[in-house]
Amino acid sequence: MHTRILLALVAGAAFGFAANQLEFSGFVITYIRPVGTAFIKLISMVVVPLVFVALLVGTASLKDIRSLGRIGIRTLLLYVSMTAIAVTIGLTLANLVEPGKGFTQETKQQLKQGAAAQADAAIAGASAAREKTSVVNLLLNIIPANPVRSLAEGQMLQVIFFAVLMGICLTLIPPERAKPVTAFFEGANEIFVKMVHVIMLIAPYGVFALVAAVVADFGLGIIWLLFKYCLTVLAGLLIYMLVVYSAILKFLARTGVRRFFRGLRPAQLVAFSSSSSAATLPVTLKCVTETLGVPQGVASFMLSVGASINMDGTALYQGVATVFIAQFYGIDLGFGQQLMVVLTATMAALGTVGIPGAGVVMLLMVLNSVGVPPEGIGIILGVDRFLDMCRTAVNVTGDSVCTMVIAAAEGQLDNNAAQKKLGESGEPLKTSALP
Repeated sequence: MHTRILLALVAGAAFGFAANQLEFSGFVITYIRPVGTAFIKLISMVVVPLVFVALLVGTASLKDIRSLGRIGIRTLLLYVSMTAIAVTIGLTLANLVEPGKGFTQETKQQLKQGAAAQADAAIAGASAAREKTSVVNLLLNIIPANPVRSLAEGQMLQVIFFAVLMGICLTLIPPERAKPVTAFFEGANEIFVKMVHVIMLIAPYGVFALVAAVVADFGLGIIWLLFKYCLTVLAGLLIYMLVVYSAILKFLARTGVRRFFRGLRPAQLVAFSSSSSAATLPVTLKCVTETLGVPQGVASFMLSVGASINMDGTALYQGVATVFIAQFYGIDLGFGQQLMVVLTATMAALGTVGIPGAGVVMLLMVLNSVGVPPEGIGIILGVDRFLDMCRTAVNVTGDSVCTMVIAAAEGQLDNNAAQKKLGESGEPLKTSALP
């Protein structure tokens, strides 16, 4: 399956580039992009019910409820630490490469044209969303006033809270009364997992359509102007994924690095094409549980929380973007200011939970914390769509790496199961559960 998805991604990029150059991008956007949109809607349709029933069943199956609290604390500490490391790598790389320096006055004017209008719109939306967010409100908003409404609106942290609470209560009532309820949700869980299998059959067509539409609409012109900036972000994401994640997998999860990346490839490709960790969640759950040997309960909790608050790729991008904009405007950021960037970006990752366009909100908060002109956001918005695709793939990978680490720490990671699914070489066997 992942070979077909990879081929679809490459073919989509090539077709989209041809459409952009030969000026038939309108055809691609009108008639081909809807196929990708339909695929994302199908995957998104399964996200909330799958997370709810999987978390409920997983929590209800725990014999020791105290382990849930232990997993929760470890999860939060791990996610915060990983985010801080990602920002630091982004800042370090940006300081070494200096992507915001070396622009001619003509190029600066070209980039600034239209940037103010784009920045004003982005800043207005980000500021309105940010005003509703505080630490107290964040904690209170986790508790749903109306669970049905939370399920309908896809408020993931509220859904997680309600599912875990219901699962705990199922373990506290007499087994003979809990058994029919648990059996019902176990059956529902199997239905939604099978639904993901069916939807994934059209994944190659959806990925082709999504990537073709983005490249056809986006083009490559603005990338040449911001080539150094884009290259710095991409290099940082690649280093973080191949070096940091590999080290964590080897020394903390004690699992095969090559096997992990091959097993997770379908989720990475869907994340790249969709730019949405939440929409990719059913595919990530499928890869982590069926291919990498993580139990359903741990995977459901870790990945659901991670899709909401763990943003390694986005955090790294914040570091590079902040230094780039500062250098573009001739502002030198001292050590204290860069330390503030690390702290603000790490906290912003938690503070922007559930806010649309969280990346822009995070960047605005970081820029304001160190006195960098917020209108600089408009300069990089032209390439943000492409970089968003790349950092989302890293975000999803980070969620899965942390899930492997927690499962290993709890003694619940089944590397033997992963080995049977993927083989010693990491290549999928014919008996793989992937459709």
